[in-house]
Amino acid sequence: MTQFAANLTMLFNEVPFMERFKKAANSGFKGVEFLFPYAYSAADIKRELDQNQLELVLHNLPAGDWDAGERGIACLPSRIEEFQEGVQRAIAYAKVLGVPQLNCLAGKAPSDIDPKLLHDTFVANLKFAAAELNKVNLRLLIEPINTFDIPGFFLSKTQQAIQILNDVAADNIFIQYDIYHAQRMEGELSKTIETYLPKIAHIQLADNPGRNEPGTGEINYAYLFRLLDRLGYKGWVGCEYKPATNTEAGLGWMSTYQ
Repeated sequence: MTQFAANLTMLFNEVPFMERFKKAANSGFKGVEFLFPYAYSAADIKRELDQNQLELVLHNLPAGDWDAGERGIACLPSRIEEFQEGVQRAIAYAKVLGVPQLNCLAGKAPSDIDPKLLHDTFVANLKFAAAELNKVNLRLLIEPINTFDIPGFFLSKTQQAIQILNDVAADNIFIQYDIYHAQRMEGELSKTIETYLPKIAHIQLADNPGRNEPGTGEINYAYLFRLLDRLGYKGWVGCEYKPATNTEAGLGWMSTYQ
């Protein structure tokens, strides 16, 4: 049976962040994820997780100046030291929060830098991060993101991610497969999931178009959830969508698919 985790960056955002944990638990979620914990103390987040009996299933490594439009720094040759410092900061949070995996956003590719240099920088940074995370038994994830929503994002397709995993050659690095991003960039959702499931450690969802909850667009989520069950997927599915109205009004889709 598919396990759904509430993405607290996207869901329940009508209330302050630290109040979203209780909202998620009251709505039936057993797991949560979010982009970044770094604006809050790890102890405060851990308290909310424990009080609401929630498991934290994922958060991201630091990704540069998000408010200024940065979407990761891992492919940028001029930001290697900052990236390495961010890995250590993320590990410190992970130790407190008990999260089993951290996602690394590649970042946007500058047009004036050779794509091979960006690739090589990304691979080298991932090798560093994978080794550091392995010391504390954490998985490292990379996520292809569509270039319609984030123009110029360096990592945008599944096959590119597979090549990067092969180049990094670490046992603890996997793909975070976002169904919405994959539908926009390449389609072939079920075949891709079936082919690469051993390399997929986390899945996220939203429907298309609109990036709203399942059932609002073209993606056949009933079929995909049956497929995941048939294939024996054991990970979480993160609900990283924009509620069409508000979160609680749009949660009926979960009972339809469970």
